[in-house]
Amino acid sequence: MHKQFDIQRKFRFIVYVLVLVSLSLMVVSSYIFHESVQLVELSKQKIYVLDNGKSLLVALREDISENRDAEARDHVKRFHELFFTLEPDKTYIENNVREALYLADRSAMEQYEAFKENNLYNQVIASDISTTLQTDSIKLDFSSYPYRFTFIGKQKIVRKSNITIRSLRTSGYLRNISRTDNNPHGFLMENWRIDENQDLETIKRKSF
Repeated sequence: MHKQFDIQRKFRFIVYVLVLVSLSLMVVSSYIFHESVQLVELSKQKIYVLDNGKSLLVALREDISENRDAEARDHVKRFHELFFTLEPDKTYIENNVREALYLADRSAMEQYEAFKENNLYNQVIASDISTTLQTDSIKLDFSSYPYRFTFIGKQKIVRKSNITIRSLRTSGYLRNISRTDNNPHGFLMENWRIDENQDLETIKRKSF
């Protein structure tokens, strides 16, 4: 009788061990499966590119749909900062405008030529004028293509005798194009125009 009891106890022990091992294997298998899924998802977020055919680089691929809005805003902001930031330096102005024109179509060039005809840039250089731009808001409409945008900001025009604050409101459309070194966001502004640009206030500067 004692021997039979001992056999039953050993049998139960073996069963418990087998159950424990089975549970442990299930937990380990589940963990490995989870990690495998995570690695697969991570691999999908990477692309491999050749650096001049010599070295292999890993570049993270981002979801374009999640970042397109931010890229569009930065594209519009960057264009306006380049186009309207002026210093009394011909080379500085030309370099800024050249960079800006890569981001827009012929409409920006036409506005640049109009400014030149009105002697704007010569006045800036001759009178030691500095102009900076503050972005207040950029409104985008992605419901239709090309995407309509509206830029609202303020210009600060610093002269020797005074500082003038001007409103600036422009509008246009954004079209998708290939990304380049000169146009990293892959947008081109089309039919851009200045809708409003008028003085808000003039502050007299202190004389030294």
